[in-house]
Amino acid sequence: MILSNEPGFYKENDFGIRIENLIYCEKINNNDSKFTNLTIVPIDKDCINKKLLNKNEINWINNYHQKIFHILKPFMNNTELKLLTEACSAIS
Repeated sequence: MILSNEPGFYKENDFGIRIENLIYCEKINNNDSKFTNLTIVPIDKDCINKKLLNKNEINWINNYHQKIFHILKPFMNNTELKLLTEACSAIS
């Protein structure tokens, strides 16, 4: 099954922000399933307030960006690669 994963934050009467990825849900056995991201796009770090994240959340974002970088790198020219490198750089 393919579904949309849409975590977000909405401030009443002000604004909302959402990160939206398509994911594939694969049944592993009768009791377990595994999710795989189908959307291969960096998350805009300008929208991230690092002060609100714990270490696990920062690690998740950095690992996600490493994976995205390695998948997309072979398809990029030099100009695109510079942009991708910045978009996928680690937050600490």
